[in-house]
Amino acid sequence: MCEPDERALPPDGGPQTLRVVAAVIFFQGRVLAGRRGDGRLAGGWEFPGGKVEPGESDLDALQREIREELACELTDPRPVYVVTFDYPDFRLYMPCFACGLAPGDAPRALVHTDLLWLSRDELWEPAWLPADRGLIAHLETHWEELRR
Repeated sequence: MCEPDERALPPDGGPQTLRVVAAVIFFQGRVLAGRRGDGRLAGGWEFPGGKVEPGESDLDALQREIREELACELTDPRPVYVVTFDYPDFRLYMPCFACGLAPGDAPRALVHTDLLWLSRDELWEPAWLPADRGLIAHLETHWEELRR
């Protein structure tokens, strides 16, 4: 659907860019959301994921972050959307991947204060972080093709 594009990153001299990845985990017709437990965005809802470390690929970061945050493994990650969002003090660049869970895995909230499985009709119920709202709109529009 959408390949991450390095050209979307700002040129030198722009706001600090934070590159993170996010997992849109589908299971039994629902997607997983987590409530942030720390930092200035604490309490907001997001898709699990996190920072891409120097020298790390987006997919390696995605798998590592999901192990650290949810203690589970992902299957069939595929790029579906790229979020670029300007917060007051940094720019977020976030490739997002639709994926499934490894057989028998069940996510555990290791860093989030709560987890929710949401159907398409429930997507807008949580108080999403501002950067995630474009991804929610994309999911709502492309739900059937993404949840395969």
